[in-house]
Amino acid sequence: MLNYIKHYILVILTLTTFLQSEEPLSIGFWNAENLFDLENDPNKNDDEFSIGGRKNVTQEIYDLKIRHCSEVLFDLDTDILGLCEIENSKVLNDLNTAYIERDYSIIHYESPDNRGIDNALFYDKNRFSVISSKAILNTLENGRNTRDILYVEGKFQNKVLHIFINHWPSNYGGREKAIPKRTSTAELIIKEIKTLKMNDEFAEIILLGDFNENPDEKNIQLLEQVGLNSLMKPMIGKPNVGTYVYRGKDYFYDQIIVNDQLQDANNLSVINESVYILDLPKYRQQEGNYKHYPFRFWAGNRLLGGYSDHLAVKVKIINN
Repeated sequence: MLNYIKHYILVILTLTTFLQSEEPLSIGFWNAENLFDLENDPNKNDDEFSIGGRKNVTQEIYDLKIRHCSEVLFDLDTDILGLCEIENSKVLNDLNTAYIERDYSIIHYESPDNRGIDNALFYDKNRFSVISSKAILNTLENGRNTRDILYVEGKFQNKVLHIFINHWPSNYGGREKAIPKRTSTAELIIKEIKTLKMNDEFAEIILLGDFNENPDEKNIQLLEQVGLNSLMKPMIGKPNVGTYVYRGKDYFYDQIIVNDQLQDANNLSVINESVYILDLPKYRQQEGNYKHYPFRFWAGNRLLGGYSDHLAVKVKIINN
Protein backbone atom coordinates (compact mmCIF):
# COMPACT_ATOMS: atom_id res chain seq x y z
CA MET A 1 0.00 0.00 0.00
CA LEU A 2 2.79 2.40 0.93
CA ASN A 3 4.61 1.71 -2.34
CA TYR A 4 1.38 2.35 -4.26
CA ILE A 5 0.94 5.74 -2.52
CA LYS A 6 4.55 6.69 -3.28
CA HIS A 7 4.08 5.71 -6.92
CA TYR A 8 0.85 7.72 -7.13
CA ILE A 9 2.54 10.82 -5.67
CA LEU A 10 5.45 10.46 -8.11
CA VAL A 11 3.03 10.23 -11.06
CA ILE A 12 1.18 13.37 -9.90
CA LEU A 13 4.44 15.30 -9.46
CA THR A 14 5.68 14.21 -12.89
CA LEU A 15 2.40 15.19 -14.53
CA THR A 16 2.39 18.57 -12.75
CA THR A 17 5.95 19.27 -13.89
CA PHE A 18 5.08 18.32 -17.47
CA LEU A 19 1.98 20.50 -17.56
CA GLN A 20 3.88 23.41 -16.03
CA SER A 21 6.64 23.06 -18.64
CA GLU A 22 4.01 23.33 -21.40
CA GLU A 23 2.46 26.48 -19.92
CA PRO A 24 3.32 29.86 -21.49
CA LEU A 25 5.45 32.24 -19.45
CA SER A 26 3.32 35.07 -18.06
CA ILE A 27 5.07 38.42 -17.65
CA GLY A 28 3.54 41.50 -16.02
CA PHE A 29 4.25 45.01 -14.88
CA TRP A 30 2.71 47.28 -12.26
CA ASN A 31 3.37 50.75 -10.85
CA ALA A 32 2.60 50.15 -7.17
CA GLU A 33 2.10 53.88 -6.41
CA ASN A 34 4.54 54.87 -3.71
CA LEU A 35 5.09 51.63 -1.85
CA PHE A 36 7.17 53.09 0.99
CA ASP A 37 7.96 51.71 4.42
CA LEU A 38 7.37 53.64 7.67
CA GLU A 39 11.01 54.55 8.34
CA ASN A 40 12.40 58.02 7.70
CA ASP A 41 15.55 57.46 5.67
CA PRO A 42 17.77 60.57 5.96
CA ASN A 43 19.20 59.88 2.49
CA LYS A 44 15.79 59.91 0.77
CA ASN A 45 12.93 62.34 0.35
CA ASP A 46 10.53 59.90 1.99
CA ASP A 47 9.41 61.93 5.01
CA GLU A 48 5.74 62.16 3.98
CA PHE A 49 5.36 58.36 4.09
CA SER A 50 7.15 57.96 7.42
CA ILE A 51 5.70 57.84 10.90
CA GLY A 52 5.09 61.47 11.89
CA GLY A 53 5.03 62.67 8.28
CA ARG A 54 2.31 64.81 6.73
CA LYS A 55 0.34 61.80 5.47
CA ASN A 56 -0.09 60.56 9.05
CA VAL A 57 0.76 57.03 8.00
CA THR A 58 0.28 54.31 10.60
CA GLN A 59 1.15 50.62 10.77
CA GLU A 60 -2.49 49.86 9.92
CA ILE A 61 -2.30 52.00 6.77
CA TYR A 62 0.95 50.36 5.72
CA ASP A 63 -0.58 46.92 6.30
CA LEU A 64 -3.57 47.92 4.14
CA LYS A 65 -1.23 49.05 1.37
CA ILE A 66 0.65 45.74 1.44
CA ARG A 67 -2.59 43.78 1.53
CA HIS A 68 -3.99 45.65 -1.47
CA CYS A 69 -0.74 45.23 -3.39
CA SER A 70 -0.82 41.49 -2.77
CA GLU A 71 -4.40 41.46 -4.07
CA VAL A 72 -3.18 42.90 -7.36
CA LEU A 73 -0.49 40.21 -7.56
CA PHE A 74 -3.12 37.55 -6.97
CA ASP A 75 -5.44 38.90 -9.68
CA LEU A 76 -2.60 39.41 -12.19
CA ASP A 77 -1.02 36.00 -11.48
CA THR A 78 2.30 36.20 -13.37
CA ASP A 79 5.48 34.14 -13.41
CA ILE A 80 7.51 37.35 -13.76
CA LEU A 81 6.47 40.77 -12.49
CA GLY A 82 8.24 44.07 -12.99
CA LEU A 83 7.50 46.69 -10.35
CA CYS A 84 8.17 50.39 -9.99
CA GLU A 85 7.63 53.02 -7.28
CA ILE A 86 8.88 50.72 -4.55
CA GLU A 87 11.23 52.08 -1.91
CA ASN A 88 13.47 49.22 -0.84
CA SER A 89 13.95 45.51 -0.26
CA LYS A 90 11.89 45.62 2.96
CA VAL A 91 8.64 46.51 1.19
CA LEU A 92 9.38 43.90 -1.48
CA ASN A 93 9.87 41.20 1.15
CA ASP A 94 6.72 42.30 3.00
CA LEU A 95 4.75 42.13 -0.24
CA ASN A 96 6.17 38.74 -1.17
CA THR A 97 5.27 37.40 2.28
CA ALA A 98 1.72 38.74 1.99
CA TYR A 99 1.25 37.11 -1.42
CA ILE A 100 1.05 33.52 -0.26
CA GLU A 101 0.22 31.91 -3.64
CA ARG A 102 3.85 32.08 -4.81
CA ASP A 103 7.25 32.49 -3.22
CA TYR A 104 8.89 34.90 -5.62
CA SER A 105 12.61 35.44 -5.91
CA ILE A 106 13.47 39.15 -5.93
CA ILE A 107 15.90 41.31 -7.90
CA HIS A 108 16.34 44.86 -6.66
CA TYR A 109 19.03 47.53 -6.61
CA GLU A 110 18.93 50.82 -4.70
CA SER A 111 18.80 53.64 -7.24
CA PRO A 112 20.00 57.23 -6.77
CA ASP A 113 16.53 58.67 -7.32
CA ASN A 114 15.92 61.63 -5.00
CA ARG A 115 12.64 60.22 -3.71
CA GLY A 116 14.19 56.82 -3.19
CA ILE A 117 11.87 54.92 -5.53
CA ASP A 118 13.29 51.98 -7.43
CA ASN A 119 12.44 49.30 -9.98
CA ALA A 120 12.35 45.62 -9.07
CA LEU A 121 11.58 42.18 -10.48
CA PHE A 122 9.68 39.32 -8.88
CA TYR A 123 10.11 35.96 -10.59
CA ASP A 124 9.09 32.36 -10.01
CA LYS A 125 12.32 30.38 -10.13
CA ASN A 126 10.36 27.26 -11.08
CA ARG A 127 9.43 29.01 -14.34
CA PHE A 128 12.35 31.32 -15.06
CA SER A 129 16.02 31.08 -14.18
CA VAL A 130 18.15 34.22 -13.90
CA ILE A 131 21.58 34.33 -15.56
CA SER A 132 22.56 37.89 -14.65
CA SER A 133 21.18 41.28 -13.65
CA LYS A 134 22.35 44.85 -13.26
CA ALA A 135 21.15 48.37 -12.58
CA ILE A 136 21.74 50.71 -15.52
CA LEU A 137 22.47 54.19 -14.19
CA ASN A 138 20.32 56.84 -15.89
CA THR A 139 22.03 60.23 -15.71
CA LEU A 140 19.97 62.99 -17.32
CA GLU A 141 21.34 65.84 -19.41
CA ASN A 142 21.29 68.21 -16.43
CA GLY A 143 23.56 65.81 -14.55
CA ARG A 144 20.84 64.63 -12.19
CA ASN A 145 20.16 60.96 -11.64
CA THR A 146 16.74 59.39 -11.92
CA ARG A 147 15.51 55.84 -11.48
CA ASP A 148 17.89 53.16 -12.70
CA ILE A 149 16.78 50.86 -15.49
CA LEU A 150 16.78 47.30 -14.19
CA TYR A 151 18.16 44.72 -16.63
CA VAL A 152 17.69 40.99 -16.15
CA GLU A 153 18.90 38.18 -18.39
CA GLY A 154 17.34 34.79 -17.85
CA LYS A 155 16.08 31.57 -19.37
CA PHE A 156 12.64 30.16 -20.03
CA GLN A 157 12.71 26.55 -21.23
CA ASN A 158 16.42 26.97 -22.12
CA LYS A 159 15.75 30.02 -24.29
CA VAL A 160 17.33 33.34 -23.26
CA LEU A 161 15.12 36.37 -22.60
CA HIS A 162 16.37 39.91 -21.92
CA ILE A 163 14.14 42.04 -19.67
CA PHE A 164 14.38 45.79 -19.01
CA ILE A 165 12.27 47.33 -16.21
CA ASN A 166 11.65 51.04 -16.76
CA HIS A 167 10.22 54.03 -14.95
CA TRP A 168 10.86 56.99 -17.21
CA PRO A 169 10.87 60.60 -15.92
CA SER A 170 7.37 61.90 -15.25
CA ASN A 171 5.73 65.15 -16.34
CA TYR A 172 6.02 66.54 -12.82
CA GLY A 173 7.29 70.11 -13.10
CA GLY A 174 6.04 70.51 -16.68
CA ARG A 175 5.67 68.32 -19.72
CA GLU A 176 7.99 70.35 -21.94
CA LYS A 177 10.83 70.00 -19.44
CA ALA A 178 10.17 66.27 -19.08
CA ILE A 179 10.25 65.31 -22.76
CA PRO A 180 14.05 65.81 -23.16
CA LYS A 181 14.61 63.73 -20.01
CA ARG A 182 12.69 60.88 -21.57
CA THR A 183 14.59 61.36 -24.83
CA SER A 184 17.90 60.77 -23.07
CA THR A 185 16.38 57.74 -21.31
CA ALA A 186 15.21 56.32 -24.65
CA GLU A 187 18.68 56.91 -26.10
CA LEU A 188 20.21 55.08 -23.14
CA ILE A 189 17.97 52.07 -23.80
CA ILE A 190 18.82 52.14 -27.51
CA LYS A 191 22.53 52.18 -26.68
CA GLU A 192 22.15 49.21 -24.32
CA ILE A 193 20.20 47.21 -26.87
CA LYS A 194 22.65 47.92 -29.68
CA THR A 195 25.44 46.63 -27.43
CA LEU A 196 23.39 43.57 -26.54
CA LYS A 197 22.66 42.79 -30.19
CA MET A 198 26.32 43.11 -31.15
CA ASN A 199 26.83 39.98 -29.07
CA ASP A 200 23.61 38.29 -30.19
CA GLU A 201 21.80 39.67 -33.23
CA PHE A 202 18.82 37.41 -32.55
CA ALA A 203 18.45 38.43 -28.89
CA GLU A 204 14.84 38.40 -27.67
CA ILE A 205 14.04 41.52 -25.70
CA ILE A 206 11.10 42.80 -23.66
CA LEU A 207 10.72 46.20 -22.03
CA LEU A 208 8.26 46.60 -19.16
CA GLY A 209 7.49 49.86 -17.47
CA ASP A 210 5.76 53.11 -16.76
CA PHE A 211 7.09 55.16 -19.66
CA ASN A 212 5.05 58.32 -18.93
CA GLU A 213 4.31 58.53 -22.66
CA ASN A 214 1.79 56.94 -24.99
CA PRO A 215 2.94 54.35 -27.57
CA ASP A 216 2.52 56.87 -30.40
CA GLU A 217 4.61 59.62 -28.78
CA LYS A 218 8.08 60.69 -29.86
CA ASN A 219 10.30 58.94 -27.35
CA ILE A 220 8.55 55.58 -27.52
CA GLN A 221 8.76 55.75 -31.29
CA LEU A 222 12.52 56.32 -31.02
CA LEU A 223 12.76 52.74 -29.82
CA GLU A 224 11.68 51.56 -33.25
CA GLN A 225 15.27 52.28 -34.36
CA VAL A 226 16.27 49.01 -32.70
CA GLY A 227 13.16 47.04 -33.70
CA LEU A 228 11.13 47.66 -30.55
CA ASN A 229 7.34 48.02 -30.75
CA SER A 230 4.72 48.63 -28.08
CA LEU A 231 2.08 45.94 -27.77
CA MET A 232 -0.28 48.66 -26.50
CA LYS A 233 -0.19 50.66 -29.71
CA PRO A 234 -3.19 48.85 -31.32
CA MET A 235 -5.29 49.77 -28.27
CA ILE A 236 -4.95 53.53 -28.74
CA GLY A 237 -8.31 55.16 -29.38
CA LYS A 238 -10.44 52.42 -27.89
CA PRO A 239 -13.03 54.03 -25.58
CA ASN A 240 -12.39 53.80 -21.85
CA VAL A 241 -9.25 51.70 -22.31
CA GLY A 242 -5.90 52.63 -20.80
CA THR A 243 -3.71 52.18 -17.74
CA TYR A 244 -3.66 55.77 -16.48
CA VAL A 245 -6.07 58.71 -16.54
CA TYR A 246 -5.16 62.39 -16.56
CA ARG A 247 -7.79 65.14 -16.77
CA GLY A 248 -10.36 62.60 -17.83
CA LYS A 249 -8.33 61.16 -20.71
CA ASP A 250 -7.04 57.58 -20.91
CA TYR A 251 -3.33 56.97 -21.48
CA PHE A 252 -1.19 53.88 -22.02
CA TYR A 253 1.77 54.94 -19.91
CA ASP A 254 2.23 51.37 -18.66
CA GLN A 255 3.46 49.34 -21.57
CA ILE A 256 4.93 46.07 -22.75
CA ILE A 257 7.38 46.69 -25.58
CA VAL A 258 9.04 43.85 -27.49
CA ASN A 259 11.53 43.54 -30.32
CA ASP A 260 10.98 41.90 -33.69
CA GLN A 261 12.55 38.61 -32.53
CA LEU A 262 9.79 38.18 -29.93
CA GLN A 263 7.14 38.64 -32.59
CA ASP A 264 8.38 36.02 -35.05
CA ALA A 265 7.78 32.27 -34.93
CA ASN A 266 11.30 31.32 -33.87
CA ASN A 267 12.30 30.40 -30.31
CA LEU A 268 10.31 32.61 -27.91
CA SER A 269 7.22 34.45 -29.17
CA VAL A 270 4.54 36.71 -27.73
CA ILE A 271 1.00 35.36 -27.83
CA ASN A 272 -0.56 38.50 -29.30
CA GLU A 273 -4.08 37.95 -28.00
CA SER A 274 -2.65 37.54 -24.49
CA VAL A 275 -1.90 41.26 -23.98
CA TYR A 276 -4.00 42.16 -20.96
CA ILE A 277 -4.82 45.11 -18.70
CA LEU A 278 -5.97 44.23 -15.19
CA ASP A 279 -9.07 46.41 -15.38
CA LEU A 280 -11.52 44.93 -12.89
CA PRO A 281 -14.22 47.26 -11.50
CA LYS A 282 -12.55 47.39 -8.07
CA TYR A 283 -9.44 48.96 -9.61
CA ARG A 284 -11.36 52.02 -10.86
CA GLN A 285 -13.43 54.60 -9.02
CA GLN A 286 -17.07 53.92 -9.76
CA GLU A 287 -18.67 57.26 -8.89
CA GLY A 288 -18.06 60.95 -8.28
CA ASN A 289 -15.93 63.47 -10.16
CA TYR A 290 -13.18 60.90 -10.66
CA LYS A 291 -15.32 58.07 -11.92
CA HIS A 292 -13.30 55.75 -14.22
CA TYR A 293 -9.96 56.95 -12.79
CA PRO A 294 -7.79 54.16 -11.32
CA PHE A 295 -8.69 53.76 -7.65
CA ARG A 296 -5.53 55.10 -6.09
CA PHE A 297 -4.27 54.65 -2.56
CA TRP A 298 -3.44 58.31 -1.92
CA ALA A 299 -4.92 61.55 -3.27
CA GLY A 300 -2.31 64.04 -2.11
CA ASN A 301 -2.23 63.58 1.64
CA ARG A 302 -5.74 62.13 1.76
CA LEU A 303 -6.08 58.38 2.15
CA LEU A 304 -8.46 56.86 -0.40
CA GLY A 305 -7.42 53.32 0.45
CA GLY A 306 -7.51 51.98 -3.11
CA TYR A 307 -4.75 50.26 -5.04
CA SER A 308 -2.75 52.49 -7.39
CA ASP A 309 -3.11 55.33 -9.86
CA HIS A 310 -1.93 52.87 -12.53
CA LEU A 311 -3.41 49.60 -13.77
CA ALA A 312 -1.26 46.49 -14.12
CA VAL A 313 -0.52 44.82 -17.47
CA LYS A 314 0.67 41.40 -18.62
CA VAL A 315 1.43 39.25 -21.63
CA LYS A 316 2.22 35.58 -22.30
CA ILE A 317 5.20 34.12 -24.14
CA ILE A 318 5.59 30.65 -25.62
CA ASN A 319 8.53 28.58 -26.71
CA ASN A 320 8.00 27.51 -30.33
